[in-house]
Amino acid sequence: MLQRIGHFASKTFLIWVLLVSVIAFTVPGLFSGVGNWIPYLLGIVMLGMGLTIKVSDFKLVFKYPKPVIAGVVLQYTIMPLLAYCIVKAFHLPPDIAIGVLLVGCCPGGTTSNVMSYIAKANVALSVTITSISTILAPVLTPSFMYLFAREWMDVSFLSMFASVTKVVLIPILLGLLIQRFFKSFSEKSEDILPLVSVIAIAIILGAVVAGSRELIIETGLLIFTVVIAHNVLGYALGYFLANVLKLNYPDKKAVSIEVGMQNSALATSLATVHFNPLAAVPGAVFSFVHCVTGPILARYWAKRAERFDKAKRSLA
Repeated sequence: MLQRIGHFASKTFLIWVLLVSVIAFTVPGLFSGVGNWIPYLLGIVMLGMGLTIKVSDFKLVFKYPKPVIAGVVLQYTIMPLLAYCIVKAFHLPPDIAIGVLLVGCCPGGTTSNVMSYIAKANVALSVTITSISTILAPVLTPSFMYLFAREWMDVSFLSMFASVTKVVLIPILLGLLIQRFFKSFSEKSEDILPLVSVIAIAIILGAVVAGSRELIIETGLLIFTVVIAHNVLGYALGYFLANVLKLNYPDKKAVSIEVGMQNSALATSLATVHFNPLAAVPGAVFSFVHCVTGPILARYWAKRAERFDKAKRSLA
């Protein structure tokens, strides 16, 4: 039963995100005070990631290093550089600029693994890239923010490093330890983890939307335009450069999805802790946008794969 509920929660993730966003926007009072819990909710999501990461996920680095290294490098080059170029091109105000840069400097999100599965991409590669980019986040996210964002605001590398370590690295390591020393509990928890993650991410998004309602109304069109451009160009450049590197088709799809889909919940959490409410809005909008564009892209690729399989069977 728990397994079925978990699968249902994963498959209907987009519906819950949209529903919670609408509720938070129309009845913001329901989420009053929830914003203070965002780092803890993100920690729960990361704990779940730690409970599901397998040693075999990292073996792929040694078996097929090229697509893994390519995916991680493209993740941490395309999205930060793209964010910086978009911020400059649109002449964004400092608070919004910081929020967009935060999204670009974060690792890939776990939702990308589900999208890779739907798209019939290389799911093992997707999981490996997500895991490695997330583990590298405590160093790389503050480093890129320090490099790109100083033009708009003072960024403390050490302060941000401590935040990312607390909400990302420590929960993941705790999850790995539980998996190592409490194996039966870890195995049983896998059935309910998708549901817990969906609830936590939906509440994070709801809290930010509710807390930033007036700011979203005021700057909504600009932020949506910027975020959609960032997200869609991330997919396109990820696929194009994976193609230049001559990766195979399932790997190209996985890399494209990994690059385009960011851990926007982390960006939202960091903006809430280190900057101000307006800086959290791009992360909230990105969460919404990539939960729409991701399934559209994944289903397009899935249909292409189905047509190719049918053509192959008919020729046989």
